[in-house]
Amino acid sequence: MALRHLRLLPHPLANTFTPKPSQTLRKNRVCFSLSTSPIMATTSRKVLVPIANGTEPMEAVITIDVLRRSGADVTVASAGNHLTVQALHGVKIVADAVVSDVADATFDLVALPGGVPGVDNLRECGVLEKLVKKHVEDGRLYAAVCAAPAAVLGPWGLLKGVKATCHPAFMEKLASYTTTVESRVQLDGKVVTSRAPGTTMEFGVALVEQLYGKQKADEVAGPLVMRSNHADEYVFAELNSVQWTTENPPKVLVPIANGSEEMEAVIIIDILRRAKANVVVASLEDKLEIVASRNDKLEADMLLDEAAKLSYDLIVLPGGLGGAQTFAKSETLVGLLKKQRENKYYGAICASPALVLEPHGLLKGKKATAFPALCNKLSDPSEAENRVIVDGNLVTSRGPGTSIEFALAIVEKLFGRKLGLEIAKAIVFSSP
Repeated sequence: MALRHLRLLPHPLANTFTPKPSQTLRKNRVCFSLSTSPIMATTSRKVLVPIANGTEPMEAVITIDVLRRSGADVTVASAGNHLTVQALHGVKIVADAVVSDVADATFDLVALPGGVPGVDNLRECGVLEKLVKKHVEDGRLYAAVCAAPAAVLGPWGLLKGVKATCHPAFMEKLASYTTTVESRVQLDGKVVTSRAPGTTMEFGVALVEQLYGKQKADEVAGPLVMRSNHADEYVFAELNSVQWTTENPPKVLVPIANGSEEMEAVIIIDILRRAKANVVVASLEDKLEIVASRNDKLEADMLLDEAAKLSYDLIVLPGGLGGAQTFAKSETLVGLLKKQRENKYYGAICASPALVLEPHGLLKGKKATAFPALCNKLSDPSEAENRVIVDGNLVTSRGPGTSIEFALAIVEKLFGRKLGLEIAKAIVFSSP
């Protein structure tokens, strides 16, 4: 069963923090950088993220989430005639507006996600092309990730005289428009480009630095628990190793609730569906729609009471403080997890290991990790410094910045390391 709806609504956060500006992005976030000054911010910066049918949901959601963490006022605009956009991997996103609604608005940044055919639909939107070209002519910051630099900015003539990067599969096409580099994130003047879902969190933080300065970027990046070394393959710590045996395809339950962390939920869903797992998303609220931690709205496949009638090879909990608190109070979900612990597989990330599994005895005799600020709630934090831990039939992880590793570890346990490495390469999670 597929996730039928993923809805994103405006986030009302406003942040008046004014950091000290920086002229250079940190090397662990940007592999190549030209000197440029970030926008000095005394008020919330306005950002446009256009989306279209076929947009890559990880790239859209991660970019939106990271920017909203900085206090940016992000508008999600559909390049089609309808607010509802059919993204990749069975995910639906409902935009705040259609592009024509914001055609005369002024933004500090326009950031384009990738995904095919999403980039083709963005490129063919005449109103969006006019808006972005005017934005660039005015000397404002613009950005694109994955296929978008080669398939949108290049054809629009917006990469002349700059160095840019994109998804490896589009580098030859990009080379027909500009000088290419293989940086994970590339800054040149007023344009920022990046490679794929696996580089999007770095891309988002780089955009925060350009909007607000290095101090704010560091403030946003810290709680994300981002990876520092991208040269290595993904790894995880494994204790009490057992062979996971499942149905084919494995059936996975991903519960969500008000306050769930949307990056963690979407990354888990996206990567497991890339592996062809049968992912069921269940709402713990009294309706399918939930309001996630950054005020994004997600719509589940079914309510938990309906989902509880089915059996699963794996139940995996995203984090987010509010969502985890709701999970912990759900007798139905806790009952499913206790049954799961007996002879199936279960997992949790971020706040959920400490606030859901631990209080209900679901970590007894297990090594686990959690969001760093919550590890003191674990009865046994002796292995908590690991980014991902698999202990027998349990898998746990730390936060948004470890979500890809977490999902890849699950793919490896369900399908084998070969597929895990193939997906990691496809999303450019590790640098060559």
